[in-house]
This record gives sequence, C-alpha cells and structure tokens, in this order.
Amino acid sequence: MLRNWITRLMFSLIATGGVSVWADDAPSVDDIIAKHVKAIGGKEKLSAQKSRKLSGKTMMGGGAMEAPTSLEMERPNRFRVDFTFQGMTGTQAYDGKTGWFIMPFGGKTDPEKMSPEDMKELEDQADIDGPLVDYKEKGHKVELMGKEDADGAQAYKLKVTKKSGDVEYHFVDAEQFLVLKVKGKRSIQGTEVDFETVFGDYKPVEGVILAHSIENRGGPMGGGMVMTIEKVEVNPKFPTDRFAMPEPKKEEPKPGEGEKKDSGEKKPEPAKPN
Repeated sequence: MLRNWITRLMFSLIATGGVSVWADDAPSVDDIIAKHVKAIGGKEKLSAQKSRKLSGKTMMGGGAMEAPTSLEMERPNRFRVDFTFQGMTGTQAYDGKTGWFIMPFGGKTDPEKMSPEDMKELEDQADIDGPLVDYKEKGHKVELMGKEDADGAQAYKLKVTKKSGDVEYHFVDAEQFLVLKVKGKRSIQGTEVDFETVFGDYKPVEGVILAHSIENRGGPMGGGMVMTIEKVEVNPKFPTDRFAMPEPKKEEPKPGEGEKKDSGEKKPEPAKPN
C-alpha cells in the first residue's frame, strides 16, 4: 500500500471532464501549447536545466502526518523520489531502463524491480519538461476537447494520448497558460482508479516557472495528500549511480556465527610415544 502511495501522489496524472464550453474561434492545440511553453519560461530556459532536485514535505490525513520528500530528475529520462515516514525512508527510481523501489515499511530493505505497470508511471515522471513540451517528438497526441471551469478558472481541456497508449486530460489556464490540474484513470494492480492532481503556487526558479504545491485529490488512499516544495536546486551534480538499482545488502555474520561449534564429542587424544 505504501509502495503505491508515493506513486499516487506524484504520478496521479489523468482524465475525464464535464460539459465543455466551445467557441468557434478556439485556438489550435499548437497555439495553446506554444503559449504554455512561453509561460513556463520558453524552450531555451527549459533546456538549460539539465537536472533538478525538489525538496519539501508531504502532508497526509488532513495534516496529521508529515513525510519529508525529495524528487530528483536528470535528463534525458532519470527520476528518483525519496520519502521518510515513521523513521524509515522509501525510494522509487528509474534510470532510463529499469524501475526499482525500496520500501522498508514491511521489513524489506533490499531493492526490488518494479512491475511493468508501475514502471510506466515512473517513465512518465522522468520527463523533466512534462508531456506537452515537444509532444510530437515524444510520440504523443494532443487534442483540444473544449473549455471548462477548473476550480474557478477557465481552462483549455487537452486530451493527451501518450505514446504508451495512456490517456490524460490536462487543464491549461486560458489566461496564464499554466497547467492547473491533470485528471484521469490508471490501472493499479488490475483495477482502474480515478486520479486528480492539482498544481498551484507557481514560482520562478532560474527562469522556469514551477509549481510549488502538488495536491492529490483521488486514488485508492482517499486523496488528501499535498506536497509542498520548499527548495529547488537547478543543475545539481548527481553521482553516476544515483538512479541505478543498488545491489542487495550483504548481511554481516552475527558474533560467533560461522565459527566451528563444539559438538560435545570428545576428540581422540594423540598417541603417546613409547
């Protein structure tokens, strides 16, 4: 359950909507995305950020529980998230090929490979710019579904069909062209689950506008989880193996273990010389 919890919070990207308001002079998808890219800093500023580390905290249960959280990203497609809960730190990561996790909450401390289903979500999160930027080059398809109210703001509803076949609905503010929320469904262990992620508190970080509040309102954990970003580091240098799956820890032998035990049998005495 906890292994999926952090994925639900960070990676609940996707899907349906209500009644759309459509105008005859609606802009094209490429016009909306071009304005979105410009609003978040432009291609040059985005490309200049080769890596990023976000540190903050995740509040759960209406603020009753707090989990320090960090997200690390590095181009072209590496991602890692660490979160501490009840004195233990869980990790999920993707190195561009392999997705893996460490979840010590059930007593397991060795890294384990992710299922293809879970790994697909980390592959999405490894895209540091998000799916709208250079969507055609990434193999995605984007359609304009209309204009809707998104928590009090008019937003363009974009249907994003990923290269993988997954579908997300992105709501882009019609005035500021920032992503307000993403909705949809994901298959979790064979069961379809609704998700809604709301982005807010946008702030500039070295020329790029980033959301500093990420709220999960759905999912099997009941929602009510908010990550607040307190610090952003741009272009940090990560160790070469930072995103790679580590080797299982070798257990140290316990004191006395491995030593030859006394069986209790008497050893024959050496023969005495005549």
